[in-house]
Amino acid sequence: MQVEILNISGKKTTKKVDLNDAIFNVEPNDHCIYLDVKQHLANQRQGTHKSKERAEISRTTKKLKRQKGTGGARAGSMKSPLFIGGGRAFGPRPRDYSFKLNKKVKALARISALTYKAKENAIMVLEDFNFEAPKTKNYVDLIKNLNLSDKKTLLVLGTANKNVYLSSRNIHGAKVINASDLNTYDILHAENLILAESSVKVIETILNK
Repeated sequence: MQVEILNISGKKTTKKVDLNDAIFNVEPNDHCIYLDVKQHLANQRQGTHKSKERAEISRTTKKLKRQKGTGGARAGSMKSPLFIGGGRAFGPRPRDYSFKLNKKVKALARISALTYKAKENAIMVLEDFNFEAPKTKNYVDLIKNLNLSDKKTLLVLGTANKNVYLSSRNIHGAKVINASDLNTYDILHAENLILAESSVKVIETILNK
């Protein structure tokens, strides 16, 4: 699959890049995508939720009323979940939500997500560039030149570029990551995928292992 390479002005250059069919044109596996996205979101959870149960509540344990003859249920402690201010029954406790996923499953999920983007013609390849200084206007102009101002975009760089990253950080719907950090969730969350020219080879190296 051949894609023309654009410059930061949104104009076509004389160069083209071949996108490997083994990565950008396969039979997508939806279940692998589901598992990878599920793991990604689970790993974002802090798991610090906590509520006090009856053993952790500081309230009187004095007998509230006589055991029999009141017409109501027996009650022996204000710590009971039945009373206002009592402990919570089966409340949340701190826990780790992360779970293991095989590397091959994660790789197939990313390949499947990239294939979906390729089928939707939502992938652009941009020649490598740099900003002289971090400036939001530079990145806004870049997105505007690519006619993606009203779209959620993901720019994938071959190597870390602090100026480009800082320039995009304040723009809603725009995200910049390195090719080595590419994940299924970010690919699917973006409406359009912008690949820097050098990132294509990095992606193919990582996913062809």
